[in-house]
Amino acid sequence: MPATFTDPQTLIDAIISKVGKRIVLGLPLGLGKANHVANALFQRAVSDPSISLHIFTALTLEPPTAKSDLERRFLGPISDRLFSGYLRLDYAAALRSGSLPANVRVDEFFFLAGRWLSTPVAQQSYISANYTHAADYLMARGVNVVAQLVAKRGDRLSLSCNPDLTLDMLDARKEGRADFLLVGETNSELPFMPGDGDLPAEIFSHMLEGCDFSLFAAPREPLTATEHAIGLHIARLAADGGTLQIGIGAEGDAAVNALILRQRANNVFNDIVRRLTGRATALSIEERGPFSAGLYGVSEMLVEGFLDLIEAGVVKRAIDGVLVHGGFFLGPASFYRRLREMPAADLARIQMTRISFTNALYSDEPGKRAARVKARFVNNAMMATLLGAVVSDGLEDGRVVSGVGGQFNFVDQAFALEGARSIIAIQAVRGQRGKALSNIRYAYGHNTIPRHLRDIVVSEYGVADLRGKCDEDVVAAMLAISDSRFQPELLLRAKETGKIAKTYEIPASARENHPERIGQALAPFGEHLPAFPFGSDFTEVELRLLPVLGRLRDASAAELVRFAIAGLRGGGDAEAIARMGYDTPTTLADRLMTAVFRGAMKA
Repeated sequence: MPATFTDPQTLIDAIISKVGKRIVLGLPLGLGKANHVANALFQRAVSDPSISLHIFTALTLEPPTAKSDLERRFLGPISDRLFSGYLRLDYAAALRSGSLPANVRVDEFFFLAGRWLSTPVAQQSYISANYTHAADYLMARGVNVVAQLVAKRGDRLSLSCNPDLTLDMLDARKEGRADFLLVGETNSELPFMPGDGDLPAEIFSHMLEGCDFSLFAAPREPLTATEHAIGLHIARLAADGGTLQIGIGAEGDAAVNALILRQRANNVFNDIVRRLTGRATALSIEERGPFSAGLYGVSEMLVEGFLDLIEAGVVKRAIDGVLVHGGFFLGPASFYRRLREMPAADLARIQMTRISFTNALYSDEPGKRAARVKARFVNNAMMATLLGAVVSDGLEDGRVVSGVGGQFNFVDQAFALEGARSIIAIQAVRGQRGKALSNIRYAYGHNTIPRHLRDIVVSEYGVADLRGKCDEDVVAAMLAISDSRFQPELLLRAKETGKIAKTYEIPASARENHPERIGQALAPFGEHLPAFPFGSDFTEVELRLLPVLGRLRDASAAELVRFAIAGLRGGGDAEAIARMGYDTPTTLADRLMTAVFRGAMKA
């Protein structure tokens, strides 16, 4: 049985006595980090420069931070409510403040999206890796401690949210390719998950108990008309009797809502799709009927939406009794509670396993091929090019936004499996300082998925089926799902470079790609396309504030002036104004911002 401790510092003494002062610490991606163990090791290294601590991890979770006084007023109470019990990671704070000591190094292969763009030391130590390669990179660095958050039941311990790389590491240790201590930290909020991560206690060398902290609970994002449109297009592509992978993000939530709508209110689903697609030609691979055989889920990330898809009878195609295989999970507090409270028989149909199982075909390839029929691997991206390359993880100046993760793995699977397709979701337009910018570029100086692996790209304006097509047809398909404000410039570039005929004209059916058209198409179906179809962590007044804050975030200088003038006349939602602390402005700056805020509410 593992040596058990209740004091983190005593545990660190025991670890150092086993491995010495050179520690290569592996921490699981996201939720599965043993935060008390990681903090105690970090603080010991800070106080003792003779210790060398090298941390290898991914997706370091941090509560959101405000970038302006407006965001501080909104986020402060929410952060207190959702994250007050979460144990923050000390190494992350040191990285962000630039105070990481010389004897500590932190390498990550996946960032919390956008959070480390302006932190040079994090950018410099980033490791670009497919998820399936990360375990090998960790072993090559000589990992000697893996510290994992676990759920406990009797003499069994569950890797719960993160069996992903830990199981692959244990396989390597069994085969003599790695030698490390597996250190566990129990947490009573963590669901005890069935599957390969349900392990006997003796596999662990050390265990920290009695140091609970609140799990990091990521609040759901509100879904806009843009995201609902993308979700509806994705739902058209799911094949009954097939397989489904869904990535994290609002587009994934929208796809789940649309799939449930297709199942439970099929006539409504088809009415919405008809209004959304207009005169566009139907796709050869689309299906719009309800699910009879249903889907089987195999996803690197088990998103909460899979539970809703199971309840709705969409995910019901079992493989050896299992409806969904997942490699890791992360989500809102309601998700963890649902897993903890789920009847054992239902939970047994959701199995957590190694990332090499979900993300790759090697090892039992015949069995995986038989199970993963008509697979649809859904992931999102930041941008795509007119020639079909996809930009998901970084910028052309070299800075990393997030990471490759498993996206390339699933694109690769889509080409390796008969009848499978990779679906990349992008928003055609983004706002930046009051200006609209196209997310479909003619070219971009960085890509995550090269154009020779182009498959299906979905925007709010439709579906571009690119697989096996020549460059001219790919350009035409991407133009058809681009925002019409940018189509002339994109078309001109394609003609100038000879990638499309000089005489080509964008079809009339694709020349009306404006946000207003999407809004008008979806407006009659608001009850079926709510901002939070699966519940929200925000209060009622905060829900009313969200669109106002979005309006202010995207406003131009001229719009802000108009808001201020309108707001000087008073009015607005008194409760919302009080929630933001604008009910008793004292300084001139506060009075001016109060007027801007009131005007934005009235707009």
